[in-house]
Amino acid sequence: MASVQARPGRRRQRSTRLTVAALLLALAALAVVGALTSGSWPLLAGAAVLGVLLGAAATRITHQELMTARREAARDRAEQARAYRRLTEERTAEQAVFATTMQRRIAYHQGVVLELEEALANAQQRASEATRKVNAEARRADAAERRVSDATERFGADLSAAEDRASAAALRVVELEQELDVVRSQLAAATTAWRAAEQAQRRRA
Repeated sequence: MASVQARPGRRRQRSTRLTVAALLLALAALAVVGALTSGSWPLLAGAAVLGVLLGAAATRITHQELMTARREAARDRAEQARAYRRLTEERTAEQAVFATTMQRRIAYHQGVVLELEEALANAQQRASEATRKVNAEARRADAAERRVSDATERFGADLSAAEDRASAAALRVVELEQELDVVRSQLAAATTAWRAAEQAQRRRA
């Protein structure tokens, strides 16, 4: 800020010095012209010496002003270079901070992605194990159902056979009862005949 504020002051000084140099040259020219118009050699010689001195002074002032301008330009370029260097350093530092921040964020997100992938793999493994268990339970249930069905079929067959045997036994009981009735009838008839024969023999005797 100080260098920027000082530049207008230096420019005013420069314009003042250049104005003084121009006035000296103009004064020298006027002196020479006046001496020429007068026609006096001593006056012309004095005007020539004065013109040389004024020209030398103007040249010196112009040279000093040129050197000052060059030094100021070099100083301005150096200040600009320092400003650019500071700006570059600041931008480099900002880029480094930004790169570090982004690397940290990327590392964090990569860690989160790895954790999620690991959790997903574990969940898939648990789901696969649960599916295998469900399938095993389903197979065992099917096997138990088949065993129950086979046992039901065997029980039905045994029950049917038992019913058939019970029916046959009941039929046999009826047949035996009928045979027993026949035998009882025959026994009663034989007993009656035997008693009648015995009574007949007793009468003859």
